[in-house]
Amino acid sequence: MNKTEGKSRRHFLRGAGVALALPWMESLPLFGGTDTPAANKPPLRFATIYWSNGIKPAHWWTKGSGAAMEFGPSAAPLTPYAQDIVFIKGLFNEQAFKNPSPHQGRNANLLSGAWVSSNPSDIRVGTSMDQVIAKAIGSRTAVPSMALGIEPNELRLEDGLSMIYASNISWETPSRPATKEIYPARVFDSLVDDGKGRKLDRSILDAVLQETHDLQPKLGGGDRKKLDEYLESVRSIETRIDSANKQERIEGWRPTLEKPNMPRPANEIPQNVPDHMKLMLDLIVLAFQMDKTRIATCMLNNDLSQMNFKFLEGCNGSLHLDLTHNGHVPALEAMYLKTNQFHVKQFTYLVQRLKDIDEGGTSLFDNSLLLFTSSLFDGDAHGADQLPIVLSGGAGGALKGGRALDFLDKGNDNRRACSLYLSIMDQLGVKLDRFGDADKRLSDVFA
Repeated sequence: MNKTEGKSRRHFLRGAGVALALPWMESLPLFGGTDTPAANKPPLRFATIYWSNGIKPAHWWTKGSGAAMEFGPSAAPLTPYAQDIVFIKGLFNEQAFKNPSPHQGRNANLLSGAWVSSNPSDIRVGTSMDQVIAKAIGSRTAVPSMALGIEPNELRLEDGLSMIYASNISWETPSRPATKEIYPARVFDSLVDDGKGRKLDRSILDAVLQETHDLQPKLGGGDRKKLDEYLESVRSIETRIDSANKQERIEGWRPTLEKPNMPRPANEIPQNVPDHMKLMLDLIVLAFQMDKTRIATCMLNNDLSQMNFKFLEGCNGSLHLDLTHNGHVPALEAMYLKTNQFHVKQFTYLVQRLKDIDEGGTSLFDNSLLLFTSSLFDGDAHGADQLPIVLSGGAGGALKGGRALDFLDKGNDNRRACSLYLSIMDQLGVKLDRFGDADKRLSDVFA
């Protein structure tokens, strides 16, 4: 993103002290640079769904292709969606692999490929892929991005390092994680107002105009000209809002949902873990359908998770961390398998929800790109030599499912997860020469 795009009028509006949230209208190029989708084409959305502590390698495999693709026991819930997914093996983050901390050094850098600081007084990793995308295109929506989770941030030390590393995969800057929201009600509220308790209506536009007029006497000639241009654009928006209200439409593509189609969740955190997870996934669907955001991450659990899986039959109330670090005890490994299958089922729940929503000839699934992954491969051995990765969604026609890609056969030069991230960012219109430890794309993934 160049300097001109970084100072878009949309950003100026936010800088005036009011977060103006309008339906996405491609006919207004000031909302985001020149590299935007066609006016009548739904935008692409991107979500990362994360589960902690990896899998048992012997249970995580696939054979064949298309509808006949077979899956190992851990991935078995993917079977009905074989034609909707790309199963990827062999990619890894080199800095995570080299880090001596088996958890702290391999979680926070999942989406950045950066080195995790070993200095407990210096929280530092890298800006994550989702936040790089959000900085480039987040101004086009009311909520630039959402970082969701089920378990709260932990502030204690583990391996001499802050548990903030184990509690976050989305990082706004190398030293600050994105604010992770675990309360469904707060997520809901951010989708129906501007996130500050103010409803998004004409009163917001009026406030913007008043605040910008107040700035005029304080500005020099050049800046006043810029402000006049900005005010003209706001007047144009006002006219278009009035027109849309009268005609009950907006130019170009329009979200299929203008108001939430689900009730506001209770203020409290759901005490039932499966209910909590599904509610957070439902909120991602709602946000995407209303075009309130196009970027989301959701941590189904933290690394070093203390989540109790007593809700799964046969798990006997064991903590997730204990099940994943099982020392190959058969009874514990059997419960570990159940937790893996449970996490995969959460992902397929999201896939199905998106597939069920029509956007005028294509589904919300067709216009989404989903990354399902963990920060470890072999959870019991803290293996970081590769990552379990599943891609899904149509990516606007760029992703063909029913495939398995194994990069272990392609040489070390093409095994970097950040190469995949460069390819994903390309799909979202964010073109970088380099990200993390990669300067090459993965040519086999997208059309």
